[in-house]
Amino acid sequence: MQHRGFLLLTLLALLALTSAVAKKKDKVKKGGPGSECAEWAWGPCTPSSKDCGVGFREGTCGAQTQRIRCRVPCNWKKEFGADCKYKFENWGACDGGTGTKVRQGTLKKARYNAQCQETIRVTKPCTPKTKAKAKGKGKD
Repeated sequence: MQHRGFLLLTLLALLALTSAVAKKKDKVKKGGPGSECAEWAWGPCTPSSKDCGVGFREGTCGAQTQRIRCRVPCNWKKEFGADCKYKFENWGACDGGTGTKVRQGTLKKARYNAQCQETIRVTKPCTPKTKAKAKGKGKD
């Protein structure tokens, strides 16, 4: 009977120890890599070479500084950064005066406490309808 009690007590102690270690690991993951700090302020992802690709992001929390790897997609719009995610409307009609199309985006998600605009407007050149012209030339 005493052996069962001792075994049960040992099992409970092992379970409590395992739970405490798991909670500590979760706390470290929430704050930042290798730290128990809770209020990290992260800077933008800065590519190691050129203007896109793998790079680093620096974060500070009190007197602590961390540097983590990050990636800036090479097709990303540089005006509003890779940490600001937007949901865009469809492209508008081509403005003949400027030769551009416009669409608006609404902020969907700001990663790493990035300072993002709530709405943005982006433009792109109108595409000439070369296919229609090519078909017309073939019929003459």
